Amino acid sequence: MDTSLLVWAITIGAIVLLILVDFFTVTRKPHEVMFREGMLWSIFYIAVAIAFGVIVWNWAGADFGTQYFTAYLVEKSLSVDNLFVFIIILTQFRTPANLHQRVLLVGVVLALMMRAIFIAIGAAAISLFAFTFVLFGALLLWTGIQLMRHRNEDPDPMDNIIIRNVRKRYRFADDYDGTKLFTVIDGLKVATPLLLVMIAIGGTDLLFALDSIPATFGVTQEPYLIFAANAFALLGLRALYFVLKGLLDKLVYLSTGLAVILMFIGVKLVLTYFHEVFPDTVPKIETTWSLAFIGVVLVVVTIASWIKTRRDPDAIAHAGRLTATPEEKAGEQA
Repeated sequence: MDTSLLVWAITIGAIVLLILVDFFTVTRKPHEVMFREGMLWSIFYIAVAIAFGVIVWNWAGADFGTQYFTAYLVEKSLSVDNLFVFIIILTQFRTPANLHQRVLLVGVVLALMMRAIFIAIGAAAISLFAFTFVLFGALLLWTGIQLMRHRNEDPDPMDNIIIRNVRKRYRFADDYDGTKLFTVIDGLKVATPLLLVMIAIGGTDLLFALDSIPATFGVTQEPYLIFAANAFALLGLRALYFVLKGLLDKLVYLSTGLAVILMFIGVKLVLTYFHEVFPDTVPKIETTWSLAFIGVVLVVVTIASWIKTRRDPDAIAHAGRLTATPEEKAGEQA
């Protein structure tokens, strides 16, 4: 794609403007977001993402437009798994409901920053070292297999090494103090639990970036489209949280579906490399087929989850995790 510095500047400027609107209007006054408000904002951000895709389609052509929409669908589906973990973090740290949207907005900003860094590194690595496709593919295959193995488990934020070290080094208050990250108790300045929550969200964003960026490179190698797809998927994440937080427990097969999608893209990345080396022997999976496959998987997951919860109302969805629990590790060692 012919993306000039002006195009990048306009796109980044629009994204920053949307974040500022969120920060100074919607989340400026902490309040508990109801379903209707979350739905309206979610529709708005989806409309913005679709409008951007239409612009790309008309400006750069149908091929790049399809790549963008596929990358956006991948990121949007993976962001739903983010929401599982966010709910676990906010619940475990007993974060007041009126602070949820502020925490989520900070999480979105941190995620955008991390993804921008990983996109730049990934694009440079691919341009210099084509075998990066295989490395990315192997990472996604491993992630998909691990997620499939532990699909009925939930991650524990306290397993995060950053959280453990921060709790050891700094003193934290037991209670929240509004939107303050630090407060004073008995004349001493201490951190509030809100700071710990934001660190946990940031650590989670880092882990998800390690998977989502290779996944989007699997459907397009255009850094501009990858950044835009990530940005627009993440911008709607806060609103989507308030729409789906009461429904996520019902998507019992979501982690299984995401595992299948990650493994599919992993295979696609490996084939992409070997297709370049052996173009007459190794087939290439076109972006349109990738879009169709991902769409079918998400529809099947949704329908199957609905059927499962209708038959078994006690069935509960899990975010899945990439490593065994400490209890499982202890059992394996025994």
